[in-house]
Amino acid sequence: MNDLKVKSFELRRNVLDMIMKARTGHIGGDFSVMDILVNLYFKQMDIGPDNMDDPDRDMFVLSKGHSVESYYAVLAAKGFFPTEKVIDEFSTFGSKFIGHPNNKLPGIEMNSGSLGHGLPVSIGMALACRMDGRKNRMYVVMGDGELAEGSVWEGFMAGGHYKLDNLCAVIDRNRLQISGSTEDVMHHENLEDRIKSFGWHVIQVNGNDMDELDRAFEEARNTKGCPTAVIANTVKGFGGGATMEDKAPWHHKVPTGEEYEAIAAELNRRREEALHE
Repeated sequence: MNDLKVKSFELRRNVLDMIMKARTGHIGGDFSVMDILVNLYFKQMDIGPDNMDDPDRDMFVLSKGHSVESYYAVLAAKGFFPTEKVIDEFSTFGSKFIGHPNNKLPGIEMNSGSLGHGLPVSIGMALACRMDGRKNRMYVVMGDGELAEGSVWEGFMAGGHYKLDNLCAVIDRNRLQISGSTEDVMHHENLEDRIKSFGWHVIQVNGNDMDELDRAFEEARNTKGCPTAVIANTVKGFGGGATMEDKAPWHHKVPTGEEYEAIAAELNRRREEALHE
């Protein structure tokens, strides 16, 4: 697991460089969701450049598509395209590395970012796989801010109705969105009970703890007869230290030169800690 922890901080550094160069990006959510993406792509899912057209591949949708920088960084590290290319071309004129997932790029199943769509589409994909008799798994990562969308709850209802045990939905529960606290915009009290009421198995974890994530995904894989939702309690801007952690303005913000140096130093420090655990 140490390798995954080290990789998560290295990829956050790539995200930092990507956003600094492009002068745009949703860095706070990128940093909160990174551990989830790294665990899925490097531990859980059977997907890579060599089998991305295999109908039996595991499939993934990033519903919170505004955190695309973290998604690009992980896909590049997985070998779908060069890291240097995405850092140089992100959000440049004519580039395919646009500000939300683009399925013209290898490894991306669905254009996403219009919030509330990822879960319903993933339910359709999981249901289709089951109807075809396939044994692959479907994963979707959502933001907690998008839980205000009604289509998400229609999705939870359908997923439970069809007992889609090949589906795992992950909520990046960092409690902040562009306009402030999620609890001020639309509160999510009793979130676990709400999702359970639709017939889902629900697991709550520290979403920035690689070991807890690993155990949750294993439990989801072994849960039969219903889909699983993982409520991943994370910190917005995790890894960026006092400069940006748990601060709503970092939902979409480009660091100053001084902030860049402070965040980079903190990422390097935490990488070294993880390396020597």
